[in-house]
Amino acid sequence: MKASVFVGTSLDGFIARANGDFDFLPPGGGEPHGYDEFMASVDALVMGRKTFETVLTLDTWPYGEKPVFVLSTRLLAPAPVGAVVERMSGAPDEIVSQLAARGVRHVYVDGGITIQRFLQAGLIQRLIITRVPVLIGAGIPLFGAVPRDILLRHVGTRQYASGLVQSEYVVAA
Repeated sequence: MKASVFVGTSLDGFIARANGDFDFLPPGGGEPHGYDEFMASVDALVMGRKTFETVLTLDTWPYGEKPVFVLSTRLLAPAPVGAVVERMSGAPDEIVSQLAARGVRHVYVDGGITIQRFLQAGLIQRLIITRVPVLIGAGIPLFGAVPRDILLRHVGTRQYASGLVQSEYVVAA
């Protein structure tokens, strides 16, 4: 199974402010920058409970009927009508095995801790990181400490009129 990340960060590498807000990201995602095409390529999403709770504060559920698997040992807040949400728990390799057994071929991994855990387990194959031209100084970093180097191969970088800069990488080893 393929696991990919598509995430926006501040130029200084934060995916959210310390309180979880991501108000520095362009409203509505800003200009088109490949998100819709990326979403069309994935079968399901995996995210942590905190990311899920943050998504619930948005005006609309952004994932349509795409299955969302929320990693948590706690009960989840109610999902919006029409959302397909399921709670799962376990190590990243167990999650991947369970999803693959259900026929999931490409999963979108989202949320800081979840991305870090899947990367450390060697389960992410592709990273698409869109940097927003703003420095916020502190917050939740995209990447935490890693026990070993994770080598990446640069696929390409695109720039957008608004100042967004998006780089794509594949995990080399």
